[in-house]
Amino acid sequence: MALIDYRIESFTNEGITHDVHRRGEGPCVLVAAEVPGITPKVTAFADRLIELGMSVAMPSMFGTPGVEGTNARAMRVIARSCVSREFHCLATSDTAPATTWLRALSKKLHSEHGGAGIGFVGMCFTGGFGLAMMLDDAVIAPVLSQPSQPFPIGAGRKASVGLNDDELSSIARRAEQGCAVLGLRFTNDSFVPGERFETLRRVLGENFIGVEITSPDPEFEIPSDAHSVLTEHLVDEPGHPTKDALDQVLEFLSSRLIDV
Repeated sequence: MALIDYRIESFTNEGITHDVHRRGEGPCVLVAAEVPGITPKVTAFADRLIELGMSVAMPSMFGTPGVEGTNARAMRVIARSCVSREFHCLATSDTAPATTWLRALSKKLHSEHGGAGIGFVGMCFTGGFGLAMMLDDAVIAPVLSQPSQPFPIGAGRKASVGLNDDELSSIARRAEQGCAVLGLRFTNDSFVPGERFETLRRVLGENFIGVEITSPDPEFEIPSDAHSVLTEHLVDEPGHPTKDALDQVLEFLSSRLIDV
């Protein structure tokens, strides 16, 4: 389905307003798009969730919805976001206003859909926001696809997941109570260094499910600069590592939101 098939609602919290594209009737998954925004491939991922019996809410936090992603568009969006007070791109222990807004939206979605909670899928720029979402009870199935914030400049930021020690302790407790976290990355992705996943393993232990796809991999034609696991670099063919990762995401969400 095209993005035009999604209805648009506006949501405001603490002076920040964004449009939210919504479709479906089942348990809800909040899909936070990657840079440069809600591209057709992000929408295609959302459509898969709907086909499984879930509903989707996609906030448009940056970029132009429905437009194909290009490197030029991505760079323009990153440049604007870096100077925005809504996104703290370099902070190693600071919850950005964007995550506060997303947490408020998740509470609204949970109240509307009921059930035990909602799912969350963040990608790239929003990839790590799934951890901050766990500071509230609304999100019970967080997926972190190529979490690139904070930007990995320096050893500290490479290992950082963008939250302080108290917040990490709170998240670890939620994980121990059954809220596992699924993370995805390509092994050669400089935007999502291995140190970041090591931090997640240290904090969350066996409650962190880390999916790391070898890159480069000539056998599967995975380039050395592969980054977007669920969209731009997805090869939708049985047996391909990215298709296996996509299937794991779909099973992770459906088993926690539908099969309960």
